Amino acid sequence: MFRVIKRSEITRSNTIKIRTIAIILALLVVGIFILVLGLNPLRVYSSMIKGAFGSDYKIRQTIIKAVPLLITALGISVAFKMQFWNIGGEGQIMMGAFVASFFALNFQNLPKPVLLLVMAIAGIIGGGVWAFIPAFFKSKWGTNETILTLMMNYIAIKWVAYLQYDLWKDSKAMGFPKIPNFSENAILPKFLGVHIGWIIAIILVVLMYIFMNYTKKGYEISVLGESEKTALYAGINIKGTIISAVFLSGGLCGLVGMIQASAVSNTLSVEVSGGVGYTAIIVAWLASLSAPLIMVVSVLFAALLQGGLYIQTAFGIPEAAALVLQSMILFFVLGSEFFIKYKVFLKRNSKKSIKNQESLCKLKEAN
Repeated sequence: MFRVIKRSEITRSNTIKIRTIAIILALLVVGIFILVLGLNPLRVYSSMIKGAFGSDYKIRQTIIKAVPLLITALGISVAFKMQFWNIGGEGQIMMGAFVASFFALNFQNLPKPVLLLVMAIAGIIGGGVWAFIPAFFKSKWGTNETILTLMMNYIAIKWVAYLQYDLWKDSKAMGFPKIPNFSENAILPKFLGVHIGWIIAIILVVLMYIFMNYTKKGYEISVLGESEKTALYAGINIKGTIISAVFLSGGLCGLVGMIQASAVSNTLSVEVSGGVGYTAIIVAWLASLSAPLIMVVSVLFAALLQGGLYIQTAFGIPEAAALVLQSMILFFVLGSEFFIKYKVFLKRNSKKSIKNQESLCKLKEAN
């Protein structure tokens, strides 16, 4: 019934049009679902915006949710740019939080700036090393990084659970399975009512944009992602580039673990990542792996999450229904990527017409 042809290129204006149509369709379909629940869609949508940006407190909560998404998506985008499918952000966040927490719990008497700096470096190393393992296997033996990084998430989560329920369990918690809270020296300070993780995130957006677009290593990562043969012809060290890029990817995820453990949880727990490692994959993909766009998409995604929480209490909507609203919007936005990359024709078109369309696409690619 339909025939699909890959687009040779698409203008920015057409990309915006397709995504806008996807968002409008998502709102219409979700609106029908809201009507089935017996609610006014316009009121629910306005309440979601109010829940994300309606007061200083709500704005702060949205920013707090956006920070880990933003930094993790920046890290994942480095690996994805090289077509190394790092699905292990969740585990890298966990291991970064684990190593940072080791110093927070055992070196409490260090001056606050020194301790926080040590924790940040430890978090980066923890996440980087956890990402280095699948990168090494990939560069050495060509293993499947998607499966390996995904399975390593479970190892990291179970390791932290073991610490929480046994090895690091707080003896003063009356039997409750928790790790002792950090001292004040190990907690990130606040600026404008939000922990300084948001400042770190903005700085990282600028640094990663410069790194990926204006440095030799960033160029090598991009070339390797386009074609390994081209990278070899250009004299790029394939193994070295894979390992260094993925270590950076995991290191940024590990930094998120340190920030979340220090500023949000104030301790280490199995909930420290909160699914951010998986959600950031969607954020990075929607932003086309562009650092500035990742910042915008992270804030919008965080607003969607925060708004979803607000309408649960404002309208008495069950959590499952709120998740359906969020998921439907994401489904349409992600689905729009298909129409950005491919053209769809009705099968009733003549073979000659289809052949002309394919020839035109190939001619554009050649030019």
